[in-house]
Amino acid sequence: MTMTMLLLIVLVAISAGSLAYVFLFPQIETEKKTATRVNRVKAAETDRINMKAARDRLQETTKRRKSTQDMLKELEKKQSEKAKKRSNASVKSLILQANLSISPSRLYLISAGLSVFAALVALLYDMPLLVALGIGFIGILGAPRWVLRFLVKRRQTKFLEEFPNALDVMCRSIRSGLPLNEAVRLIASDGQEPVKTEFRRVVDSQQVGMSLPEAIERMTLTMPLPEVSFFGIVIAMQAQAGGNLSETLGNLSKVLRDRRKMKAKVSALSMEAKASAVIIGALPFIVAFLVYLTSPDYLMVLFTDQRGHLILGCSAVWMSIGIIIMRNMINFEI
Repeated sequence: MTMTMLLLIVLVAISAGSLAYVFLFPQIETEKKTATRVNRVKAAETDRINMKAARDRLQETTKRRKSTQDMLKELEKKQSEKAKKRSNASVKSLILQANLSISPSRLYLISAGLSVFAALVALLYDMPLLVALGIGFIGILGAPRWVLRFLVKRRQTKFLEEFPNALDVMCRSIRSGLPLNEAVRLIASDGQEPVKTEFRRVVDSQQVGMSLPEAIERMTLTMPLPEVSFFGIVIAMQAQAGGNLSETLGNLSKVLRDRRKMKAKVSALSMEAKASAVIIGALPFIVAFLVYLTSPDYLMVLFTDQRGHLILGCSAVWMSIGIIIMRNMINFEI
């Protein structure tokens, strides 16, 4: 094959390719644009579907959040109403909260006996009859409530120390596969006092037909604390709306420990103010007692003369106002 023939073949091939490109290019370009348009439509449809799904998820989340908020408001309203009712707790309620096995009538009988004894002792020390009657009146009415509130406060402090540990045990039990009822029974059988007693009451309430949220809600009758109210709200929400209970209990335990740390920090920061208030409040009584020991006739005029009675009454009123003001200044609600 000569060089001329080879060049001719190459030229013919190039010409054929050029003609094919000229006639087929519009069709190729049209197919390319069509494919691009189809891909764009598919992408827009996919984006529309994704946006619709995201919008539906957002609406569902908003609806669920609103339902949860309404539920929380309702539960908080119920808890606040019950807290108002418990603010003026009767002696019977205080006995129940202190976990004492004594009837109110027997308590009043013991208080009456001690009050009569204190009044007789005051009369033996030549105190005025009015003062002796005041001591007896305080002993029969004020002393029982003061003692009961002291016992209740001590029991509540022990409960708050152990309650986060009980929640941690419940959280680990639920994560290991135990149902909530069995976790509550575990605390009721192996927990520390007074948490053990309170959870045993929950188990006993379940055995007589109450649901677990209702039984835990009744715990606020014997342990009226915000922490117990939080626990009741968590269980009630889980029973109505569902959710990860173990994670919720773990978060609640962390919140309760943080509250306890905050209370300890506030108590430490306010300790100087409390000490000053105690010294200021006790100083008049200490001075009066020392004056009575050194010069009893100088001080007894206040108890024997009518003008002294008026001075003591005014002093008691102003001292009470000062003590109340100092108490409000050094007490902080967490």
